[in-house]
Amino acid sequence: MDADGLAEDLRQTIGELVRAVRRVDTMPPGEAAILGYLDRSGPMTTAELAQRRGVTHQSAAKSVKELTGDALVRSEPHPDDGRKLLLHITDAGRECLRRERGRRADTLTGAIEDAFDAAEQERLRDCVALLSRLTAHLGGT
Repeated sequence: MDADGLAEDLRQTIGELVRAVRRVDTMPPGEAAILGYLDRSGPMTTAELAQRRGVTHQSAAKSVKELTGDALVRSEPHPDDGRKLLLHITDAGRECLRRERGRRADTLTGAIEDAFDAAEQERLRDCVALLSRLTAHLGGT
């Protein structure tokens, strides 16, 4: 298989894997993504979240409104621009995100244990390292 075919197979397979794992999610993907960004990167504005997610400001604002209503995100005036709000993940938001991530991890763990023998699991570990390197390369790190 040439590099183009490998790239397309990889893109398709990873996409299917992500969609399969997300089937256990209990919250909309946009809301989970926002909680993840706030957890990993710290406070942000709605505009920054929209840019990171590659969605419209309106779409991000809708998710932020839901998360704020559920007390998973809180806002405060932006220290440099009073017209903006700075969004923070709350402790309840972190706990919700932890549960979502746990469900995903449990789903993957169960599937790995069911689908692969010990030798295949070791090969999969090697693949994860390769995928991490590829991700870093694509991200410029």
